[in-house]
Amino acid sequence: MKKTRAIELLDRAGVSYELRTFEAVEFTADEAATKMALPPDEVWKTLVARGERKGVVMAIVPGPYNLSLRKLAQALGDKRAEMVDVSELMRLTGFLKGGVSPLGGRHAYPIYVDQLVHQYERVAISAGQRGLQILIAPADLIHVTQANLADLVE
Repeated sequence: MKKTRAIELLDRAGVSYELRTFEAVEFTADEAATKMALPPDEVWKTLVARGERKGVVMAIVPGPYNLSLRKLAQALGDKRAEMVDVSELMRLTGFLKGGVSPLGGRHAYPIYVDQLVHQYERVAISAGQRGLQILIAPADLIHVTQANLADLVE
């Protein structure tokens, strides 16, 4: 398996993680959880949004939950936030839908992780490729991404 930029970044940082692969068809967190036999709330999705003034950010939330754009805007200190269009993902991040990782992207955007992350021993995030997930301790995820914790789900 070819190492993604996300995996290389974790290796350089000396962070402990586990890789899991699955055959991705739907490119959803629910599919990833089912195919990796993980509880759905342990598979987290990285969503790309745009704040009114702050610009592009990444929000990491548990798979079964919806990102609250109102709460994200509050965390950003903006009045509004909106999801970026799927057609913009590759240009903005270097990743395709279903493979967006908070690690190793084209640009270093501010990252916000939902505060529920501390309820888990480990969470699964995309390794930057469809069908490839990184299982990582929440503290390591926050440290390596320099993420901000916030209440982001509705």
